[in-house]
Amino acid sequence: MTILDRYIVKQFLTSFFFGLLAFLLIFLVIDMMEKLDDFIDAHVPAETVLEYYIAFTPEIIKLMTPVAMLLAALFVVGRLNAQNELPAMKSSGVSLYRLLLPFTLVALLVSLASVYLNGWVLPTANQKKLSIERIHLRQSLEATSRSNMFFHEGRTRIISVGFYDTQTKTATHVSIEDFADTNLTVLRNRYDSFQMQWMKPDSTSEEQWMLNRGTERVLSGMNQSLETFSMLPVGKLSLSPSDIEKKQRKPDEMNYEDLKEFIKNQERAGQDVSRWLVDFHSKLSFPFASVIMVLFGVPFAANRPKTGAAVGFGICVAITFIYLAFMKTSQVFGYNGDLNPLLTAWLANIIFLAVGIINLIRVRK
Repeated sequence: MTILDRYIVKQFLTSFFFGLLAFLLIFLVIDMMEKLDDFIDAHVPAETVLEYYIAFTPEIIKLMTPVAMLLAALFVVGRLNAQNELPAMKSSGVSLYRLLLPFTLVALLVSLASVYLNGWVLPTANQKKLSIERIHLRQSLEATSRSNMFFHEGRTRIISVGFYDTQTKTATHVSIEDFADTNLTVLRNRYDSFQMQWMKPDSTSEEQWMLNRGTERVLSGMNQSLETFSMLPVGKLSLSPSDIEKKQRKPDEMNYEDLKEFIKNQERAGQDVSRWLVDFHSKLSFPFASVIMVLFGVPFAANRPKTGAAVGFGICVAITFIYLAFMKTSQVFGYNGDLNPLLTAWLANIIFLAVGIINLIRVRK
């Protein structure tokens, strides 16, 4: 690494961390002002509020890292241009492609760190954050958790759960279907219940699943019988409350392995997994937005006339808004199954990378 590279890396990292810290503080202050009344009304302890915002920090870092990276690139290159250092570098034989190298390497390292943050640190933090919202801010389970989950019990049983309350260990809108062992297309029994609760039927029994207020259908050939019940033991069932809690998490609460396993289970249950595939690929694609922003921002700033920091910040906001709007629009098509999930997740990066490369080619060496 040359003296020039070290100089650029130092300036770039300093500007990046300063920008990221500024964005982090702004987001935390704004969110705290919005939720302060809710925390006070709910009598949430100060240490719990602190835990909440510590858990919220990785989400902000994830969202603001590409923005801070772009802002730092625009600021550093703009300052080099304003102080006539960039023209001096060009006159000494340093091309823009060579100048771009330290920016790109730093952005790549930050992206790899973001992959780890997005895949393992952020899901754990989101679990803590959402847990505090559910318990202390009393946000509804429907708003903070997944609905309509499916579980396979062996080869012949499928269990569907509408919602699950972790506090009372109660599942609602439950269906259990038992199929014939010799022909998995033939339905033998079906239980439909308003609730399924993990409880002890009596003081001498162990905890087990109990169905509350439902019906049981028994099918035999063309005949079927229907019975209603107020409470019915499910019987032998390997599904535990922790299994439901794990699957009830949203994609933001699952790491790469958990989300991949969840998608496989949903596919086996015959569900459309387009939305979750988009979320899975987005976990990997979004961190590399930092590299795209640098490849887009450095040539853009180098080819601009000498402008102030306010103009650079305005350009940064405009580019970020266009990028996020494009990303969210493509996600809508991916969620609906109109676009391939892999293409959906990477489309914004591909478009901005192409624009960055075109702009780079147009800039004089």
